[in-house]
Amino acid sequence: MKRLWLVLLMLFAGPAAAQDDPYQVLRSTGEGYAAVEPGRAFSFPADHLPHPDYRIEWWYLTANLKDAEGRDWGLQWTLFRQAMSPATDTEGWDSNQMWMAHAAITTPEGHRHEQRFARGGVGQADVRLDNGAFAAWLDDWSLTGEGPSVLPGRLRFSVGEATVDMQLGSDTPPVLQGEGGYSRKSAQGQASYYYSQPHIAVRGQIVQGGRPVALTGTGWLDREWSSQPLADNQQGWDWFSLHLADGHALMVYRLRHDDGKHWLSGSWVAPDGTARTLGADDIALTVLDTRRVRTPTAADPKAVRELPLVWRVRLPGLGREWTVRALIDDQWMGGRVPYWEGVVQVDGGAGGMGYMELTGYGR
Repeated sequence: MKRLWLVLLMLFAGPAAAQDDPYQVLRSTGEGYAAVEPGRAFSFPADHLPHPDYRIEWWYLTANLKDAEGRDWGLQWTLFRQAMSPATDTEGWDSNQMWMAHAAITTPEGHRHEQRFARGGVGQADVRLDNGAFAAWLDDWSLTGEGPSVLPGRLRFSVGEATVDMQLGSDTPPVLQGEGGYSRKSAQGQASYYYSQPHIAVRGQIVQGGRPVALTGTGWLDREWSSQPLADNQQGWDWFSLHLADGHALMVYRLRHDDGKHWLSGSWVAPDGTARTLGADDIALTVLDTRRVRTPTAADPKAVRELPLVWRVRLPGLGREWTVRALIDDQWMGGRVPYWEGVVQVDGGAGGMGYMELTGYGR
C-alpha cells in the first residue's frame, strides 16, 4: 500500500497541488482499470512481473546491513510503474506506461537519496524476462534474478558517487499479505494485491570515495499493485518493517483517518516464513517522541516538520512489545514527492533493525 501516492503525485500533481494537498489526486476513482477483488490466486514466478491492467505497481526493497566494525547501514531501492490510461499498452513512444525509481543509502556518515524518471516502451525502464531471467531496471539501476524469480538475484544502483552491488537470496516463500494477498486499506473498499519476502539474506559492497565497504545483513521485498486510491478521510500513514533478533519479521502500518479511527494491518512472520495476519485488534502503535526535522523541498528549502521518530509497537495477543526509534533523524527523502523513510533500531538495536516510512505530516 505504501507508495501509491508517490507515483500519482509525480505524474498528476504539480508543485502547488503537492504543497496544498498532496493526497487530493488519490481521491479520484480507478475507473477503467482492473479492480482489486478478494479471492485472487497468486502464481509465482509470474506475479513477480508487471500487471498492466492495474493503474499502479511497485517493486520495493530495503536492507539493514552491518560492516566489519559492526556499524549500521541501510539501503532502499524502489521501482514504480504507472499506467497513464486504461488503454492497452503499446511498445515505442506511444506507450502509456511511466516509471519512477527511488534510491537511498544510510551510512555511518549520514543519509543520501536520488530519484529518476523514465517513460515506457523505449527500453529506458521496464520489468520483464530477459533470456528467461527476471530483470527490472531504470537506466543503469537494476534488480535482476538468476532465473525467472526475483531471488536469488542482484541489486545494483548508485547514489551520487557511491555505487551499490548486492547479492540477494532467500530460503522462505513469499508472504501473502492481508487475506491471501488481498490487502484492505479501508472499510470503504480500497485495497491492493500485496505480497512480501521478509527474509532475504544480503551481502555485497558499497564503493564510495574509491573505497569498497563489505556489508552483510537482511533485506525485505514488497510487491504491490492496485487501481484504487485512498479513502477521502485518510491523511497519510506510518509503516514499519522489522527484522527481529529472534528471527521473526514484523510488518505493521496504520492509515491515519481524520476522525482518529485509524486503519491498522500487518503480519507476524516466523523464521521459517509462515505468517499470521494481524488486524486492528492485534496491533497497538503509540508515539513516544517527536522530533523537529529539517525537511527541505523545492518549494520550501528551509521547511521543518515535527515527525514521530520514536514509537512503541505492541502486539497484545502475543504479549510482545518493542521500542522503535530512528537510527538518525535526518533520513528525509526530499525529492519531488517528499516523505520520511529510513533505518530504525528495535530496543536500541538489541531487539533488531528495520525500516520506517512516515507520510502526510505537514510543515
